[in-house]
Amino acid sequence: MTDGLYIHIPFCHQICFYCDFNKVFFKNQPVDEYIDCLGEELMMMREEGMFGAEGPLTIFIGGGTPTALDNRQLEKLFAHIRRAVPTERLIEFSTEANPDELTPDKLVILRENGVRRLSIGVQSFDAGLLERLGRTHSPGDAERVVRQARDEGFENISIDLMYGLPGQTMEQWEDTLDRALALGLPHYSAYSLIVEPKTIFYNLMNKDLLPLPGEDTEAKMFSRLIERMADTGLRQYEISNFAIEGFESVHNKLYWQNRSYAGAGAGAHGYANGIRYSNHGPLKKYMNAVNEGRRPVFEDHTVTLEEEMEEEMFLGLRMTAGVRYDDFSRRFGKPLDEVYGTEIRDLTEQGLIAEDHEAVRLTQKGVFLGNEVFQKFLG
Repeated sequence: MTDGLYIHIPFCHQICFYCDFNKVFFKNQPVDEYIDCLGEELMMMREEGMFGAEGPLTIFIGGGTPTALDNRQLEKLFAHIRRAVPTERLIEFSTEANPDELTPDKLVILRENGVRRLSIGVQSFDAGLLERLGRTHSPGDAERVVRQARDEGFENISIDLMYGLPGQTMEQWEDTLDRALALGLPHYSAYSLIVEPKTIFYNLMNKDLLPLPGEDTEAKMFSRLIERMADTGLRQYEISNFAIEGFESVHNKLYWQNRSYAGAGAGAHGYANGIRYSNHGPLKKYMNAVNEGRRPVFEDHTVTLEEEMEEEMFLGLRMTAGVRYDDFSRRFGKPLDEVYGTEIRDLTEQGLIAEDHEAVRLTQKGVFLGNEVFQKFLG
């Protein structure tokens, strides 16, 4: 039985210039047929016992853009979820959303079908930067949709922000933080831009046409982010995530705690019964597999004990709670310092991690140099 369920909607009305997730342009795609295949895949998972009798703790609908679906398609999606997924254990039901697609009607549909947490892709409150990112909403759209979501009864709202963007200045970042924090939300996520292969930004960078701020400016932006969140009473519970108590993302914490989750949809990933798997990404291959009556798994890998311990460290250390000694020994039957004593001592001497009688955690310096820390635990 898995603790979480991720459902992937790969359709977008506009392809953002930085995005490397599995997605396709909405127009002329078999959207309804895809939703039906998704429903069949969920039924296959149920029949295999992946949800157990009581279902997962969390459901997260991501993309792509789930709110690219029209009202009827959203209703169809939720009908499939209700048919296949038990919800007796469910404590968090989230969906991603774009500000200019999350209409009042769609908010009602989400609410009536059990969604209680919204993750809204805002990225910036600077109109010029939004255009540069390939986003189609305006700063005003983001502020408007938060008001509408609250009017509809949504309390658990998060927005995503990005920094280190092409041409972005510290002044623009400060202004985005001002407008974001003025919304008084219980949760914020903020990520530095990573230029991934097969994106428009990657092609521009290779042509020397992507004026990035540089590592020093990016570090200052991250530092300012941490300061502003703390000043507003938002706790940094993971490197890129901030929340008031009780509003942390339960679903994302499953990933960082290295717990099991099912992934459904084209290109979705899952981790169940010690096996990490990924589905076919191309819609045709995904749908053909489902229509032939088989799970659309493209590849899978049985995680070894050594790999599982590595994942426990580099995922767990992303959280400010760190990796607890008792959790590690309970899960693996070995003391943490017996397995990683040398690495922990080296990183402690470098001032990148700290330990007490309960856990190993990143220091403030380690938060800025997280990738260097994580690399230490990879065999």
